[in-house]
Amino acid sequence: MKRRDFIKLSLAAGSAILLPDFTYAATLDVSKINFSQNDNNAQTIVIFMYGGASQLAGNITNIEEIKKKSQSSYDDYFRGITPTKNGCWQEAGGTAMESLIDNGDMTIFRCCYSAVREAAGNKAHGECTAQNQKGSFDEDSAGILANLAQILEANKVVNENTLMPFVTMEGESKFYLEGNKPIPGYLKPIGINEGFENPYKRDVRRWTYYTEAEREIENYNENNSSGFDPALDGKMNTLAQQNNVPGKIKDAFGKRDKLSTFIDSIASSTTPDLGADAYPDNDFSKKIEAAVKLLVKNPDTKVLTLGTGGLGGWDDHNEARDYVTRMENLFGSLKSAMAHLKAEGKEQNINIMVFGEFGRNVNLNSAKGWDHGNLQNFYVLGGKGYFNHKGVLGETIVDDPQSINRLWLKPKSGTYWFEPLSIAATLYKIYGIENPEILTNNNKAIDQLFS
Repeated sequence: MKRRDFIKLSLAAGSAILLPDFTYAATLDVSKINFSQNDNNAQTIVIFMYGGASQLAGNITNIEEIKKKSQSSYDDYFRGITPTKNGCWQEAGGTAMESLIDNGDMTIFRCCYSAVREAAGNKAHGECTAQNQKGSFDEDSAGILANLAQILEANKVVNENTLMPFVTMEGESKFYLEGNKPIPGYLKPIGINEGFENPYKRDVRRWTYYTEAEREIENYNENNSSGFDPALDGKMNTLAQQNNVPGKIKDAFGKRDKLSTFIDSIASSTTPDLGADAYPDNDFSKKIEAAVKLLVKNPDTKVLTLGTGGLGGWDDHNEARDYVTRMENLFGSLKSAMAHLKAEGKEQNINIMVFGEFGRNVNLNSAKGWDHGNLQNFYVLGGKGYFNHKGVLGETIVDDPQSINRLWLKPKSGTYWFEPLSIAATLYKIYGIENPEILTNNNKAIDQLFS
C-alpha cells in the first residue's frame, strides 16, 4: 500500500485501518464467554473466495450423474475431468489436493450447507458474504474478528503492546465489523500488501508529505547511503509529536518506528528453498507467501485475512472454463504454503482456512457457467498441533427438481454436514472460546477437526 493511499484510509490509531463501510453492530457481552487459556500458539490465515467458488474441484464424486442431467455438455466444454482417488478434479487442483491429503496436511469438508438459507431461498452475494464473515445470521452482529479481538483483550491475550494482532491483505471486509462500542485502535486490522510496501516509513523524496516548517529543517530532503538520515528522522519525529494532539494519533505515532522497522524486516526476509514445492509464478502466490512470512516472523499476529486477488473472481455464471486454472493455481500455491510452513517449523501452529459465501449449482448453463448454489467445500490446512486431519469428510447427492438450470448438490441423508456459521465457531474455538455457539446462532464448532 502506498503511503498516500494509507494516509487516506488510516485512522492512525495503533496503525488501524478505518474501513470505509464501517457501521456499528450489537455490543459483545464478554461476560457470557467461557474462555480457556490454551497453549497452542495458534495463528490463522483466512482465505475468502469472493463470488462463490464451485465445489467441484474438491468433489466430482457425482460427476457422471451431473453430466447426464446438465443443460450443456461438461465433456465438450472442459479440457478434461479426471477424478483422483478421493474424487477431486485432477485438472482443477486435484493433484495438489491429493498430495496435501496424503501428507495429513488438509481436510476437505464437502458438507458446508445452509438449511437456513435454503428455507429462505437466500443465495445472494452480499447477505451470504456478510453472514459468513460475521459468523451470524443476525443483521446487527459484529464481525468474527472484531468479536475475537475483544474476547482476547478481555482475557489478557492481547493488549496495546501486541504487535499487529490482526492483519488484512484484502482491504475492507465484514470480518472486522465493530459493535456499538468501538474497539480500541490497536485491535483493528493493519493493512499490508504482498510487497510489504511500508506505510509507516517516511519517504523524504515526496516533499508534499511535509509541512512548511518541516521543510525548513536543514537538509530535510537528503538521504545517506542507507536511506533516511536517522538524526533528521529523530528531529522530524520530535516536531511531529509536538504538533500531534494527545490521544490516538499521538499514541499511534509513537509506534511508527517500531512498526516501520518490523515491516522492513519481514520484507527483507527470504523464503526457504522449497525445491519442487516452490511457489508457482502468479500474483496470488506472492500474497500467500507474504502472509506466511508475516505470521512466521510475528507470533503476535493471530489472524490474517486474504482474498484471492490475482486469480480472478469466482462468480462463474458465464464461461467457467478459467475456473480450472484458478483452482490449479490456488492449490498449487497452498501446497507451497504448507511446504513453507514446514520448512519454518510452523505447521503445528499456523492453520489456513479457505471458504466463500456459498458454492454453485452443478448445471452447466447455456452460457457455459454455473449459477449460485447452497453447498460449498471448506478446506482446512495446517494447525497440526490442534487439528486432526482426516482427508475428506461429507458425502453429497444430486438434487434434481426437474427444472432447467436447477441442479444442486446436497448432503447425503444421514451423513455429516454443518451450517457455514460453524466455520466461525471453529475459529473461535481455536483461540480458547469454549462456548462459541452463543456467537453463531447455536452453530457449534466442527468437532471432527479436533477429535
